[in-house]
Amino acid sequence: MYNGNQDRDDMPMPPGPMSDGNMNMSMSSMDMVMHMSFYWGKHAIVLFSGWPKDSLGMYMLALAFVFLLAVAVEVLSVSPKPKQGSNAMLGACFEAAVYAARMGLAYMVMLAVMSFNLGIFIAAVAGHAIGLFFVKVRALAAANRGDTSSNSLFPKV
Repeated sequence: MYNGNQDRDDMPMPPGPMSDGNMNMSMSSMDMVMHMSFYWGKHAIVLFSGWPKDSLGMYMLALAFVFLLAVAVEVLSVSPKPKQGSNAMLGACFEAAVYAARMGLAYMVMLAVMSFNLGIFIAAVAGHAIGLFFVKVRALAAANRGDTSSNSLFPKV
């Protein structure tokens, strides 16, 4: 009987979907651990359930995938300027499509970082830095050439 002076932890808990009636947790509830702080290790779930699992090779692939996603976000941040005299509606649709792809990739990077795995976090930050480096080097090279469309990803023909 609960008399108000006892802690609520002393009260028996009714059987639920995660217990077998004897207060023992089932194994299916112990399969997934949600980390709420950064941790090291290859035991992570990145973007998809069960990926990269416990394999070091798959973890390295996940690191490379997140790195490339972050690079792509930065590269897509510079969209080519539409040429004068071109169809304005077509140019706007192209820019909207590039923006949608960039935002989709950025959200995927964000969700990967939310795994709280420190390796994934470092891969994402490094990917953003390298991607920005590529964009800036290209812009500086175009400025040195005297190219007025330095924000263009595609060379003039």
